[in-house]
Amino acid sequence: MHPIEVLERYWNYTSFRPLQEDIIHSVLDNEDTFALLPTGGGKSICFQIPALMKEGICIVVSPLIALMKDQVNTLKQKGIKAIALTSGMSYGELDTQLDNCIYGNYKFLYLSPERLQQPIVQDRIQQMRVNLIAVDEAHCISQWGNDFRPAYNNISTLRQIHPQVNCIALTASAKYSIIDDIIKNLDFVSPKIYKASFTRENIAYQVIPTEDKLFQLKHILTTNKGSSIIYVRNRRATKDINDYLEAKGFSCTFYHGGITNKEKNDRLQLWLSEQKLIMVATTAFGMGIDKANVKNIIHFNLPESLESYYQEAGRAGRDGQLANAIILKQNIDEERLKNQFLHTLPSSDYVKYIYKKLCNYFQIAYGEGENNTYQLDFKTFCTTYNLNPSITYNTLALLDRNSIIVLNRHFNFRTKIQFLISNNSLFQYLERHLELNTLVKVLLRTYGGIFDYETKINLNLVIDKAGLPEQKVIDQLKRLEKDEVISFEMANTDSEITFLKPREDDITINPIVKIIEQQQDLRHQQVEAVIDYVNNNLICKNRQLITYFGEKSEVDCGICSVCIQNTTHTKTDSNTLANQIIVALKQEDLSSRQLLHTLNCTENQLIESLKALIETKRIKITDSNTYTLQ
Repeated sequence: MHPIEVLERYWNYTSFRPLQEDIIHSVLDNEDTFALLPTGGGKSICFQIPALMKEGICIVVSPLIALMKDQVNTLKQKGIKAIALTSGMSYGELDTQLDNCIYGNYKFLYLSPERLQQPIVQDRIQQMRVNLIAVDEAHCISQWGNDFRPAYNNISTLRQIHPQVNCIALTASAKYSIIDDIIKNLDFVSPKIYKASFTRENIAYQVIPTEDKLFQLKHILTTNKGSSIIYVRNRRATKDINDYLEAKGFSCTFYHGGITNKEKNDRLQLWLSEQKLIMVATTAFGMGIDKANVKNIIHFNLPESLESYYQEAGRAGRDGQLANAIILKQNIDEERLKNQFLHTLPSSDYVKYIYKKLCNYFQIAYGEGENNTYQLDFKTFCTTYNLNPSITYNTLALLDRNSIIVLNRHFNFRTKIQFLISNNSLFQYLERHLELNTLVKVLLRTYGGIFDYETKINLNLVIDKAGLPEQKVIDQLKRLEKDEVISFEMANTDSEITFLKPREDDITINPIVKIIEQQQDLRHQQVEAVIDYVNNNLICKNRQLITYFGEKSEVDCGICSVCIQNTTHTKTDSNTLANQIIVALKQEDLSSRQLLHTLNCTENQLIESLKALIETKRIKITDSNTYTLQ
């Protein structure tokens, strides 16, 4: 069978994207292969098609649990047998799944690099007929790569277990200087290297300075109608901006990690089917989702790095049509970016301090604790030791990335509720206890089947929807339990910690000190690169981006915010703009927003001209905050 036949059979495509077919043939020829394909370039097909054409199973190493699940679900929908070894599996489940891979004619086994450390996994992989090793997000293997994870070095174990099996490494955002590091760490032999250009000719990269982001957002979405994603920094902002846009008549919904799985799936489908045109989301949204006709990617806040920005922006315009990747920038944003991503970085001394406190919190004796799992109430932990929550969480995440602990966030899904009385009896009860009405209705509307079986609930979500204080919700749930209306099992944790190494305090942390310092340097470089990018209005935005990734071009894109500003068609000198403002104000008094819509200029150009006209007393500001002739 030819690769194009497999493509048609399972993906219903009749042609490959650039470089895909060359990469597939390289893999089929048993060559070690490196593929750098920008977001939307179709990386997964490059290992899935050759794996389907070969006898045996493909092992896919990926650090992203959500992406693993998405790919496994997609493969299953195509009738292809695939398994993902995700966190939270019991030993029995793991044992069964690994046996399925050996005896069940499965084609794909997805696992995290951390899973490769387990002897049971290594032992069973040795018994499998492996046809290919695929390393996704391969930049994580380089110490200078974005999101470096030391556990990625364990991939070399796979190559030792199956030395005759070739390997493909794939990434979308590695700088060229990191590629050699990846190839060396994966022990490639005479590798075939395929690198697509970072240029996305149909994406207009724009940075829009503004002191009123909501107004600019409304203006952009009105001017550029179509499927859009608005990326925001936190969960609360997803709802706040969604509510603002809905009030302005836009078709939108929102998405973040704290909503239920049903809500995630429902909202995703509404957006994919374009019943809702706009998705307001945190940056995890969009990974693994291939929607071709996204018109606008809008970053409401500055991105944390150009690597993540390039990947997120690359979710626009996959149909080849003109699309926009827009960053909204306020003067205060640079300081906010530094506060969030630099000022909350833990030093190596702080990491040692938190590790000791964590061990003391769970009363782990020196030399003990390896492979032990504990429930953690993060808020209580921080309160107990008077810790800064942001830096402490980043420290736990760092310990997780460096395989000292495994950190699982539950977001209170460990709280369980079931109604014990009938529907009619419940409403008779509520007639006598009206104060419980709101909470009960929120539970019934949020969780289907809560009458039929014990249901895991997100307590934070219930509190938010009920609009009641946390303690009041808990008291009301306890009252319902006391009156035998519900069964109520409340988790007093929001996280789960598994210690991967025995407690040896500084000795445990010392081996990763150099990595901590190196990643600190990298994070500073990344933040400075973002700040340079948004402030550089002299060089084409596309050229700035591809230069950052090590690619050179002397050709301007012609469609970014810098190119448009520099074209003779739109470039307006200050005298011409001042005259245009005077002419407009002769007709009527206008606000700065109205002038911006009327005139062909940028917001900064307008502000400068208005200042000059006020200083020369040609115009003035009225009591209603509009401009009028002096």
